[in-house]
Amino acid sequence: MKNNKKILGIVMGNTVQSRHIGSDIGAALKNVAGGELKGYSKMLKTSRDEAMQRMVEEAEKLDADAIVNMRFTTSQTMADAADILAYGTAVKFI
Repeated sequence: MKNNKKILGIVMGNTVQSRHIGSDIGAALKNVAGGELKGYSKMLKTSRDEAMQRMVEEAEKLDADAIVNMRFTTSQTMADAADILAYGTAVKFI
């Protein structure tokens, strides 16, 4: 098979989000009753979307045609904040 792509490099996008006091109160109540922590789920989805959009913008600056092997990672940056990182390899089809 012919190699028809050029690897442009790693592209990344990240965001750091802190928890909202309302989400913490709701989470404390859910710990007693059980169930999905919808405030946190919504925050994580928003954070992933934002990190992914920033990664795509970085790839567009390189004039990439695609991002392959895309991944997410997260880490706690401080007691009430988390970093969401989206990363992958930008490629150009030739």
